[in-house]
Amino acid sequence: MKILVVGSGGREHAIALKLKENPEVEQIFAAPGNGGMAAFCTLANVKATDVDSMVAFAKENAVDFAVVTPDDPLVLGMADAMEAAGIPAFGPGKAAAVIEGSKVFSKNLMKKYGIPTARYETFDDEAAAVAYLKAQNTYPAVIKADGLALGKGVIIAKSEQEAVGAVHSMMSDRIFGASGSHVVIEEYLEGPEVSVLSFTDGKTLVPMVSSKDHKRALDNDEGLNTGGMGTIAPNPYYTPEIAARCMEEIFLPTMAAMNAEGRTFKGCLYFGLMITKDGPKVIEYNCRFGDPETQVVLPLLKSDLLAIFRAVRDGGRSEVPVEFSDESAACVVMASGGYPQKYQTGYEISGLDEMGQAEGVTVYHAGTKLENGKFLTAGGRVLGVTAVGDTLEDALCKSYAAVEKISFQNVHYRKDIGKIR
Repeated sequence: MKILVVGSGGREHAIALKLKENPEVEQIFAAPGNGGMAAFCTLANVKATDVDSMVAFAKENAVDFAVVTPDDPLVLGMADAMEAAGIPAFGPGKAAAVIEGSKVFSKNLMKKYGIPTARYETFDDEAAAVAYLKAQNTYPAVIKADGLALGKGVIIAKSEQEAVGAVHSMMSDRIFGASGSHVVIEEYLEGPEVSVLSFTDGKTLVPMVSSKDHKRALDNDEGLNTGGMGTIAPNPYYTPEIAARCMEEIFLPTMAAMNAEGRTFKGCLYFGLMITKDGPKVIEYNCRFGDPETQVVLPLLKSDLLAIFRAVRDGGRSEVPVEFSDESAACVVMASGGYPQKYQTGYEISGLDEMGQAEGVTVYHAGTKLENGKFLTAGGRVLGVTAVGDTLEDALCKSYAAVEKISFQNVHYRKDIGKIR
């Protein structure tokens, strides 16, 4: 089989590596891919958001199965376009991807179907949003841009001044582009965060092993929000009792709600949860695998990923086993100094072999390129160094030991991934 993986980050690298384990897979195209994927994939210089060119590439290269991984192309309808061209695809159609594409839609869905989430109001007028903030006068307050914003469209405001400034920067200054034309203002929830990815074909839903992301740029959960500085799996806060409540109160009701709305979801449905004093609540939905959650979840998957993808797409998920190891995994992200703000690229990375790997771990490339046999930095998050161990402590020791042997100019990483407070 010829497989196409759309995207260029660590998540795509992890998915491609897992797909490669299937003996049926003869060739993997990565579009646009990265330096680490170049070691075993055929890279295609096609933008992940260019739906027409991606479909044309898939047809020209006789692709047998497409995996549409990032949020933007899914929200644009790339999975639908592949299917219309006769190419089977994993990923929700445009109608279902709106669960991530519009926070207003997802919040209203939860309210309509009684799925636990933070109290909220939505606004498309800046003056009305500011008036609401002043009337509520409760801080911290959470302000979210309605649309996609590279995982950064959320501001937690600690005061009225910060909150009014956040609304203005989204709605007038358009720091997130058109995504900020509508905003959601919601109550601030407290408790441990949990990420749960799931496979669903709209009839059955199977949660994957839970994980915990570390979003802040600096140790002790300080600094700016990022796309994720590291992850662990399983999440120690996600007990069997909490898992059972989530299945009954959140996961299955969400699948049923999307079916009832005529937006059946087939693909990877991501639940961003918070375990509050009142029980688990939804912070956000994603219509795809999380990044960097994927980098700790897939190494623990014992089942064949391609078989699962095909079964989800065909509506036969229940016929294919989904089994995970009872080990632990840890991923430490090595980023460019200055990320998530201004940073330099083009630095040579040392400590990797010719496949872009290091001993005892799996190195998932995110922002790299391969030039003249050398791996160079090419993004904000550069590498995700992942290890598997019998315990979380074991996995973290292996990951950090490898991180210390890999280097590039201005490297930055958190030293406290996996520390539970």
